[in-house]
Amino acid sequence: MCLGELAEVTELTAPAGADVCVDGRVRTVSLLTLAEPVAPGDWVLIHSGFALARLTADEAREARELRATEVVS
Repeated sequence: MCLGELAEVTELTAPAGADVCVDGRVRTVSLLTLAEPVAPGDWVLIHSGFALARLTADEAREARELRATEVVS
């Protein structure tokens, strides 16, 4: 199963892309799948080079906290 990654938008690129930071790595993603605009500092959920959803700062913080917790099986 593939999971999306949380990324912070660092710069908008033309025509509909953005540079994002994922765990200290910079990637370029497409924003074509988003209905709402994004700006540097916003958080997005990315998968396969596309931003799938824009997250609020609270949603991004909560998601990062959940991902940081260790799963015990």
